[in-house]
Amino acid sequence: MATHHHHDDRGPALTDAARAALETAGEQWTPMRANVFEALAGFEKPASAYDIAEAVSKDVGRRVAANSVYRILDLFVGANLARRVESANAYVANTHPNCLHDCIFLVCDRCGDARHVDADKVTSMVRAVAEEAGFVAQRPIVEVRGLCPDCAAANR
Repeated sequence: MATHHHHDDRGPALTDAARAALETAGEQWTPMRANVFEALAGFEKPASAYDIAEAVSKDVGRRVAANSVYRILDLFVGANLARRVESANAYVANTHPNCLHDCIFLVCDRCGDARHVDADKVTSMVRAVAEEAGFVAQRPIVEVRGLCPDCAAANR
């Protein structure tokens, strides 16, 4: 895998790209899925299913169960619309849902920010190690915990 660059969508363009990607995957873009995606995309930091359920509940004026949100988030991860930050048990919207690749998350232990970095060279090595062990890596997840630039600067 070579390093590549792509445009990150935001706002309505991101929602349009997500909808198109989900429909291309053979799934429907239902009002609830739209609400969950809009809520997820509205968070500046990784959000838990409970955070998203609370935001959607406020928007629709009725309680939305976290279990329903988890099912939708699982669908979104499978369709490349969202990424799961494993160590935080939280999710972020994928700002380029038409580009399928492995990524690395840089997770700040102080502020909770999680930055997505494309590092195909690193994840190719992870895939190679898995293959040498006879393991088929379907989606490697690499997370680096530490301090983001802002928190590191404040720590000095």
